[in-house]
Amino acid sequence: MSISFKGLGENVITFKTSNAVAGQPVTVSANDTVSKSAAGDSFCGVAVSVVDGCAAVQTNGFVELPYSGTAPTVGYATLVANGSGGIKTNTTGRNLLVVNVNTTKSTAVVML
Repeated sequence: MSISFKGLGENVITFKTSNAVAGQPVTVSANDTVSKSAAGDSFCGVAVSVVDGCAAVQTNGFVELPYSGTAPTVGYATLVANGSGGIKTNTTGRNLLVVNVNTTKSTAVVML
């Protein structure tokens, strides 16, 4: 049996966008608008899909994201966007629950 966190507590909100990319962290950049997160941004969620200038953004639930730099540890970790579509550990940012770290694939499953 495999473990899955997909679907648990997921919440998705629609925002306007001009540059969000599906599967990558996004940051609120203006009223009702998100943008692709820059390095060091405290991201609000992850774009699930982007269509016609709108982004469906997952703001709650579990997501798997690539990480750069030092691998986060399981448990609570302070994370920010890495500017390349993933996350990285930092001294300031969002304190998120990390439930799985795959050092071979450089991915982490986190609860938003």
